[in-house]
Amino acid sequence: MSESRALCRLDELEATGGRSVEVDGRPLMVIRHQEQVHAYLNQCPHQHVELNWQPDRFFDPDGLYLQCSLHGALFRPESGVCIFGPCAGQSLTPVPVEIREGQVWLQADFTGT
Repeated sequence: MSESRALCRLDELEATGGRSVEVDGRPLMVIRHQEQVHAYLNQCPHQHVELNWQPDRFFDPDGLYLQCSLHGALFRPESGVCIFGPCAGQSLTPVPVEIREGQVWLQADFTGT
């Protein structure tokens, strides 16, 4: 990946919500939480499964943490750090994004690893 690209429109993200996107065959999630936008590889560090339990559903029922669909691991949305579950202390892989012209853009330095 050597060029930036638009992932989704900012207004497509609920106040606490997310979107699944795919870039070069890699599943990503773009989330909004507490008025901030973050992106991660959509892959739990424990079993390498996608976190969402339904399309574009990443948060626990209270909307406080990202939750893995397999074993219920909980991750801080702002950092990707796992605070509960089999991968406690590990982190989701961050994806560099920026907001431009009402869209969430993948930054050009994303390598997908």
